[in-house]
Amino acid sequence: MDGSTDGRTDPGDPRVRRARLAIAAVFAVHGAVSGNLATRIPWIQEHTGIGPGLLGLALTCPAVGAALAMPLAGRVGHRYGSRAGLRALLCLLCASLALPALCPGLVALCGAMAVYGAASGMADVAMNALGVRTEELLGRPVMSGLHGMWSVGALAGSAAGTVAAHTGTGARLHLGLAAVVLLGLGVLVCHGVLDLRPGPDEDAPPRFALPRRAVLAIGAVGFCAVFAEGASLDWSAVYLRDVIGSDAGVAAACTTAFSCTMAVARLAGDAVVGRFGPVRTVRAGGVLAGLGGILVVCAHEAVQAMAGFGLLGLGIAVVVPLAFAAAGRSGPEPSGAIAGVATITYTSWLVAPGLIGQLAHATSLTVSFTLVTVTAAGLTVVAGALRTPSGHAVETAAVSSPARR
Repeated sequence: MDGSTDGRTDPGDPRVRRARLAIAAVFAVHGAVSGNLATRIPWIQEHTGIGPGLLGLALTCPAVGAALAMPLAGRVGHRYGSRAGLRALLCLLCASLALPALCPGLVALCGAMAVYGAASGMADVAMNALGVRTEELLGRPVMSGLHGMWSVGALAGSAAGTVAAHTGTGARLHLGLAAVVLLGLGVLVCHGVLDLRPGPDEDAPPRFALPRRAVLAIGAVGFCAVFAEGASLDWSAVYLRDVIGSDAGVAAACTTAFSCTMAVARLAGDAVVGRFGPVRTVRAGGVLAGLGGILVVCAHEAVQAMAGFGLLGLGIAVVVPLAFAAAGRSGPEPSGAIAGVATITYTSWLVAPGLIGQLAHATSLTVSFTLVTVTAAGLTVVAGALRTPSGHAVETAAVSSPARR
């Protein structure tokens, strides 16, 4: 185990700068796992012989596994230290990437997806908690950029999976190789993250605790953003095809453009947050997202609809990173608060696509995206939950040197 270096840190400490690069790489590895798996879902469906309804059931299992396991992430970090705990959870996530392609049927697939979701959720909590701590030590916003690196990793993983699918490579070989490569990268990049350890009298966080009111308010902010993001990612191509009448290529390009817009906005978002603060940034984002939703609902041409989805992406891009950052500073147990917000956002991600589909079936996709527009614009109302308490100061902490092993 690493020893800790005593003393106070400052933003110029090379270990803190190195820790920022390392945790950014962790986010990218996490995103690459997700991107690789998403592209091989059709192969997995074909080889397990299940229909769309049963596939939908299997795809809810990651959210269930994550919701059950995320509260345990804080205990892992408390017992083993933040670096060793994150390394173990990220390695478990990378290894679980290979499991779904090995499943012969629905029951095994549901179990594999639940394990994958549990590992993903716990690693998500651990890396966001370390991201918040790194941000505090640097004294400037970095969470949006970290989530931007997740998007970059997801895009890279999707590209790798697309190449594998187009070349006829089986998902067992593709996901097995990806798991090995990403596991190796995960071990390597975790070497540089902060190694924070509890004080001698600090109690372990509870296995489960109901979120505090402040965490629920922050979670509501994340819920609005993730609802709009999930709906846009899953339904933007369908909207252009069925409502606007676009061909398949243009419809697919809209989803890709939305994802790229989110990634670019998150990478650039820290500068905006540093200048205007989280509350004003999210309120402005709610206005942009609301305008984007209006463009989508009123669109008669593909260009107008794509511009609307682009504004939606710009408006909501930095909200989830800011919600995690606010949760991490909301009380004495950051991992528990982050787990609470993550559970709410995972639930939103799970609910949004199905609710949009059911509402579209009962009415129309235009009505469904009116709901998306209202939800996204609601960010202007709930943004105040991200306000930093007055007098909050950036804390300092002992940082373990990666060279001391």
